Amino acid sequence: MGVRLEELIERLGGTLVGDPMAEVSALASLERAGPADLSFLANAKLRAVAAASRAGALILSPLDDAVVGTDYRGARIVTADPHAYFARAAQYLVARETPPQQPGIHPSAVVDACARIDPAAHIGPLVTVEAGAVVQAGAVIDPGCFIGREAVVGEDTHFFANVTFHARCIIGKRGIVHSGAVIGGDGFGFAHEDGRYVKVPQLGRVVLGDDVDIGANTTVDRGALDDTIIGDGVKLDNLIQIGHNCHIGANTAMAGCVGVAGSAKIGRHCTFGGAAMVNGHIEIVDHVHVTAGTLVANSLLEPGRYTGFYPISKNAEWERNAVLLRNLAAMRERIRALEKAVKALGLTV
Repeated sequence: MGVRLEELIERLGGTLVGDPMAEVSALASLERAGPADLSFLANAKLRAVAAASRAGALILSPLDDAVVGTDYRGARIVTADPHAYFARAAQYLVARETPPQQPGIHPSAVVDACARIDPAAHIGPLVTVEAGAVVQAGAVIDPGCFIGREAVVGEDTHFFANVTFHARCIIGKRGIVHSGAVIGGDGFGFAHEDGRYVKVPQLGRVVLGDDVDIGANTTVDRGALDDTIIGDGVKLDNLIQIGHNCHIGANTAMAGCVGVAGSAKIGRHCTFGGAAMVNGHIEIVDHVHVTAGTLVANSLLEPGRYTGFYPISKNAEWERNAVLLRNLAAMRERIRALEKAVKALGLTV
């Protein structure tokens, strides 16, 4: 069943231009959308595409509406942040179409008698819940998940299939952890003795706040002595590694394949592009934005945008530049020697 536009406006706000009784039943891109679809415009470069879209309803900003509205034929929802509005509208539409998981524990699940499962939680097939673990109301634990002893899963948090959540780890409310993620595995801690490595037991936890989203196959290591802390609203994409004892501030987001070495402290509202690397034992303040592929080797103590990669070039050109880079130190010394010689002759450089 579709959703009337007046229902969306009542729930999410915005200004409607068009028939309030018109319905949308699906989500689609500007190019693919049809009369029953809802789409959005958040990039002014796509105004012409939006104007020609067949979408039944379009979410757009007041500025874009002034340009697109005269040509676009569907209903328009005008709002200050079209992308965020579309996200919330999408959540609402998807929730209506997704049958809720029924509370209860599947017969094939292995739940220790000392675990505490709220009657309003859902424990799926082949789930293991160890002694002392707590699963709170509204949590959904999909098939094959493991929840270790004394771990806590907060209200309305969803573990997708095959999540591993080790002993004593904690996640707050409304979290989402995608398949294959491992929370609370041992950090990479070893002492070096006589040429051999001696394992250091990892005794801390992982503590994740509310509204945290963890991508597929991402790993967050438990602390060595103190805890690894992931703040409220943090979003981690797929295949990310967070080392032991890291602190990541609220509402920071990291794209796929980011790696953060142990004991790094990252502030709030930061972003990290794909495959960015963060050295251990450094500090990054709030509102730092690191571009894709950048290595952060030292602390960043001022907000801003940081980039640390060399632009791609043809291999032969890269090799020539690499030779120049390798010889920069020698070239600097030669230049200094030449400057001294010029000054000795009474000339100016």
